Amino acid sequence: MKYFIYSIILVGLLASCKSKKKIAQKSNKAQQEIVAKRSSNKSKVVTAKKVTKTTTPIQNKTLEYIQLYNETAKEKMRTYKIPASITLAQGILESGSGYSQLTQKSNNHFGIKCHKGWNGGKVYHDDDEKGECFRKYKDPAKSFEDHSLFLVGRSRYAKLFKLKQGDYVGWAKGLSAAGYATDRRYPAKLIALIEKYNLDKYDTEVLGKPFKRNIDPSNNISNYTVNKGDTLYSISRSYGLTVDELKQLNDLKSNDLAIGQVLIVK
Repeated sequence: MKYFIYSIILVGLLASCKSKKKIAQKSNKAQQEIVAKRSSNKSKVVTAKKVTKTTTPIQNKTLEYIQLYNETAKEKMRTYKIPASITLAQGILESGSGYSQLTQKSNNHFGIKCHKGWNGGKVYHDDDEKGECFRKYKDPAKSFEDHSLFLVGRSRYAKLFKLKQGDYVGWAKGLSAAGYATDRRYPAKLIALIEKYNLDKYDTEVLGKPFKRNIDPSNNISNYTVNKGDTLYSISRSYGLTVDELKQLNDLKSNDLAIGQVLIVK
């Protein structure tokens, strides 16, 4: 009888141990799964950060372009009297800050077409017409040099070199009037780039002093009524002015505008 009772107790103890062992195994397994999930989530976060770091916003590309080529633009200004601000703004606009398809395959930063008498490299690219011939250069420096020579060597741009040095507004309008680009908004785009990125500071570095334009508000006056969402920057871009010029025309002491306010824009 005693032997029978001991046997029952022993079986009970063995069953209890097995049960506890199973519970412990399940607990360990659950903990391992939690750790694995945490590790997986951490690796996902790191991967996302790496992807974010490899992307470069358009504005950063433009800033990189300016950093790369501002010294070249200033050098051309000293030699050929073309405002460095204009050279940089044209380069940014025409080349997509160096990332346009045409620039990538030709080092052509200014959209200069082959034209009659060009004996250098050539590439063909769709522009105003399909498959137009554009100049190809060995490196960007050759493109900047040829851009300067292109402007200096053509009589239609001669008036621009009579402007006061540093007059980037006069240059922007003059380039358009002389037919450099077919886009009627070309002057406003150049001026907007110069003001957004303060490119005229490179003109000042070459000249030793900032350029100041004299504006006569009584000459060909026209008005603009401020609408919702307008800013001095957006209005000045529309009329080929700088923000300072627009403020000077209207004797504004701040950048604040009111809906319905009438501004002199020409």
